[in-house]
Amino acid sequence: MVVLELHEVEIDHCLACRGVWLDGGELELLMQDSPERDSFVSSLTVFESPEKKRRCPICRKKMEKVTTGPGFSGEAIRPVTLDRCTGKDGLWCDAGELEAMLEISGRNSPSKVLDLLKEIFSRNVS
Repeated sequence: MVVLELHEVEIDHCLACRGVWLDGGELELLMQDSPERDSFVSSLTVFESPEKKRRCPICRKKMEKVTTGPGFSGEAIRPVTLDRCTGKDGLWCDAGELEAMLEISGRNSPSKVLDLLKEIFSRNVS
């Protein structure tokens, strides 16, 4: 994993799987002060998924699957499923999930952070 610093937030990025680890509280910092930030973060609910559970890179315990709540899963926007450490160490985002979350949480306000993340983690790498 490589560590990227973005607006004073350290993002751990796995070059192999293109996943992203956010330590506790870093998601909120990335979302800045978007009007929907607190509502989005509190909407993350435990979700039973058939996906294999990942281990937390900090405490090594199996993480729980969480998904965006019903207020953020309209027709045009599909819910995002993440891995969250039960010990509050942080969140794991598979490739593309961090972008999707930030887009959902700030869809009514422009975001320089989202634009920069799209540029850094673009799926169309040449």
